[in-house]
Amino acid sequence: MTRLSAGGRIEVICGCMYSGKTEELIRRLNHVQIARQPLAAFTPRRDTRYRPGNLVSHNGIFIEAQVIDSICEIPDQIPDGTVVVAVDELHFLDDSAEEVLVTCQLLADRGLRVIVAGLDQDFRAMPFAAMSQLMAVAEQVDKLFAICVRCGAYATRSQRLIDGQPAPRHAPTIAVGGLELYEARCRACYETAE
Repeated sequence: MTRLSAGGRIEVICGCMYSGKTEELIRRLNHVQIARQPLAAFTPRRDTRYRPGNLVSHNGIFIEAQVIDSICEIPDQIPDGTVVVAVDELHFLDDSAEEVLVTCQLLADRGLRVIVAGLDQDFRAMPFAAMSQLMAVAEQVDKLFAICVRCGAYATRSQRLIDGQPAPRHAPTIAVGGLELYEARCRACYETAE
């Protein structure tokens, strides 16, 4: 029987747009740096909103990261001695749910602390498959919420807007953007479009 390395774990930080996912990820990584634990942070090439090559929160805090196109690149890019691996904006990667799950499990089985952040739902309020599967196997899951821009309630959905109207359901699943494209909304204020 093969014994897995001690200390490995998967942590998932998820929620809607503007819920503070990247800010929480950076907070955890700051603690890792204070503890002098070697880390490797990764960000999707597709995320060009703020500072490419960095994990950047909407409020401007950042930490240096390696740019990747696929989660499958990570195992070969981790320097020796690394203790923590962080991946931001998981939903921006084109990998299948299985590739994400297998890669994260592999890293955790090697004894690494794997911290992944990303949206749990798309703009249609449908789960992102990779995030759903990771949440099922993770040792820790933190689902964050934002504040609804319409009523002030807890927001758990990302409302995509096109010319001020809800994006049609047939629109592409991924559209990189910020305040010009998305609003945080609660269940009651979230609108669907045909």
